Amino acid sequence: MLRIVEVENGIVQGLPAADPRITSFKGIPFAAPPLGENRWRAPQPAKDWDGVFQAYEFAPISMQVRQEIDEKNIYTREWAVEPDIAMDEDCLYLNVWTPAKHADEKLPVYVWYFGGGLQVGHTAEMEFDGERIARRGIVVVTINYRLNVFGFLCHPEITAEAPEAPANFGHLDQQAATRWVKRNIMAFGGDPDNMTIGGQSAGGGSVMSQLTSPQNEGLFQRAIIQSGIFTKLYPGTSMPRLRSRLAEAEQDGVEFFEYLGVSSLAEARQLNAVYLRDKAVEYRGFWGTVADQVFSLGNPFELFLQNKRWMVPVMFGHTSSEFFSVPNVDTRDDFKKMAVDMFGDDADAFLALCETESFEETKKKASVSGIEYAIRIAAQANADTGANTPLYYYHFDAEIPGWDNPGTFHSVDLWFFFETLAKCWRPFVGKHYDLARQMCNYWANFIRSGDPNGQDSTGEELPRWEPYTPEAPYGMLFADRAEFATEQPSEIMKFLVQQYFKKNRLVQS
Repeated sequence: MLRIVEVENGIVQGLPAADPRITSFKGIPFAAPPLGENRWRAPQPAKDWDGVFQAYEFAPISMQVRQEIDEKNIYTREWAVEPDIAMDEDCLYLNVWTPAKHADEKLPVYVWYFGGGLQVGHTAEMEFDGERIARRGIVVVTINYRLNVFGFLCHPEITAEAPEAPANFGHLDQQAATRWVKRNIMAFGGDPDNMTIGGQSAGGGSVMSQLTSPQNEGLFQRAIIQSGIFTKLYPGTSMPRLRSRLAEAEQDGVEFFEYLGVSSLAEARQLNAVYLRDKAVEYRGFWGTVADQVFSLGNPFELFLQNKRWMVPVMFGHTSSEFFSVPNVDTRDDFKKMAVDMFGDDADAFLALCETESFEETKKKASVSGIEYAIRIAAQANADTGANTPLYYYHFDAEIPGWDNPGTFHSVDLWFFFETLAKCWRPFVGKHYDLARQMCNYWANFIRSGDPNGQDSTGEELPRWEPYTPEAPYGMLFADRAEFATEQPSEIMKFLVQQYFKKNRLVQS
């Protein structure tokens, strides 16, 4: 087994995972600590070390609001099991799980970006244990990156200092880590020319950002986007915020510096990290992706539709209970006015699809999964523009046990495709473990070749998963088991997708 490897900065020693056929390397630095002058700066090269670096435990997590376990909050109940976890601004580290016995095995590589709204989250969350995927012959890498004000602040002085990297430091961390993997993964038995990037929620959104960044030519060969592709539908629907103009984001930074009582970038870089974090939380600002015209050229979803992306196979999907777009109106008259404003001459057709005796039922009929909506638009554009890169769609609708009767809430699928159900407090039973095994196999197959199909661990063929096309707009349904669902989208979904293309004057066959 590869327990000791040599990377560009020195020798690294790992430990046997729970399965001793897998070696885990935790807390490897991929960049210099983003402290002092490196705060709000693109990641800088890591320094070499002498001797053997013992990569035995996770590094401190990125600066973020400390999560407290609250039985009323499903997310802290599910994930925040270690509220006193070590936290530090020095956070640019990654973790590797490898099944390789020798460095020349050229195994496929999976690079994972965690979610958390770009505000919270970390690689030490127990659902992100890469061991089970690694058992399928995959080298798994989970990477940490800067969050919130530390990762996404903009300011005129920052831009003047480094116009080549004025913003999106958290995304640049992801990019730098992925580049580190490409340069060094052969030491762990991985193939630098067979890499897949993946993420969920804001991690999935980060994959979209990396997929549409002009800086990433040849960096990866596939992408997995879980609950991370969005576009606006009804007015008032909440959406992940993309700051479209660097100048506006810079002004946000100017106002935040005034709130801090500092008059220069140099002064702000001298502030204590905990103090800065707490003041940012108190300020209630949102710090996220900005179209800086360097790393990001605009809205990743719109760039995807225009083929301004790296043409690689993509797997994407969602859970059945998350991110529904609901008409934000209180009366039937307001509903009709919204329809006219949105659809013009086609408003009557929309109303006919939705109208019921009960206004609440009418709104319910008009409500659709915002992620499914975005995926179906992207898949249609993929065909209409002639891009025709393979796209695989899934819908997660498993029965989730627990006293809270949670439904398929946002992020619950993480336990399944990482096959880490045993780490969760929920009373999962045999069918859940069978489903997780199937999902993990599909993911591993896609990471390996860009095609999720192949054998189950039982030796049987997995149910066949066909690519999504406008002629066959189908996907894999993960419920009691994996089953390829050949049902057409709802009539309201078809109408809304058609209206998107009509409104945006995009080609549609």
